Amino acid sequence: MVSILEAMQKPHAVCIPYPAQGHINPMLQLAKLLHFKGFHITFVNTEYNHSRLIRTCGPSSVANRPSFRFETIPDGLPPGDNVDSTQDIPSLCISAEKHCLGPFKKVLARLNEAGGDVPPVSCVVSDGVMFFTIDAAQELGVPIVLLWTASACGFLGYAQYQKIVELGLVPFKAYCW
Repeated sequence: MVSILEAMQKPHAVCIPYPAQGHINPMLQLAKLLHFKGFHITFVNTEYNHSRLIRTCGPSSVANRPSFRFETIPDGLPPGDNVDSTQDIPSLCISAEKHCLGPFKKVLARLNEAGGDVPPVSCVVSDGVMFFTIDAAQELGVPIVLLWTASACGFLGYAQYQKIVELGLVPFKAYCW
């Protein structure tokens, strides 16, 4: 059992991925590495993706452990007809930026008031496209780290995009046969 003094000295990272599979998996891997290195972790998912994770991997996959916990926030989108379908990405981008700041700030406040074996939040590790998390971390006065979850190949493509536009390689020109 961890004493309250030990818990208060343990760094507490709140990890929040963009709510899409290609973003959740890398963030979860980073959260596990930080946990292995001694961090208390709170992993924040949208309600939609949290329930998908439970359906796919079972309730034990998101069961709170002594220093690794899961929290959820709403994404602001109406429930879909097919719970196993991917959400509309453009709508999700707009909705997350518009509706997630308030619920995320409430999670951070609740974590800081929890006491016991939950240390105060010492940093936020956010997906690089979850811009609202910057405001929340600044308001709380904790450092924030933005994780870019793209693959190395994807990152190199993004880094060269301006150059290929300047060379006229994109946008592709339509050819009529």
